[in-house]
Amino acid sequence: MDIRQITDRFFAAPQIDADDFTALAEAGFGLVINNRPDGEVGPDQHSETMRIAAEAAGLKYVVNPLTMETMTADRQALQRDSLAACEGKVLAYCRSGTRSTICWALAHAGDMDSDEIVNAAAQGGYDISGLKPHLDSMKSDT
Repeated sequence: MDIRQITDRFFAAPQIDADDFTALAEAGFGLVINNRPDGEVGPDQHSETMRIAAEAAGLKYVVNPLTMETMTADRQALQRDSLAACEGKVLAYCRSGTRSTICWALAHAGDMDSDEIVNAAAQGGYDISGLKPHLDSMKSDT
């Protein structure tokens, strides 16, 4: 697994496998968010297969499939609210971790400084600096 820390509690990763959930639980994760649509993966990584494996390892599991077209306010709210409701660490994954990180960034634009968001993503290896003007505009809208 290539787990990348964005904040003290939020982590992003490229695609994980069902056999990774035990190690995630042992590492202190309480929730895994699947941001990858089933159409992008084989049956062994479909959301229902992954949910069963996550729950068997004692993890909560949220399905929030994202594409750039479906990264809507309700999907961002689900990401934000799922993170807020979990006491432990949260891992969100997609193909590369980028969509998961962008969704986290957009979901927190109203309550975090845009520089802080961009820097946190960069420390995790995700360059979202191009979103800064949009993040700034979201801050002023709140």
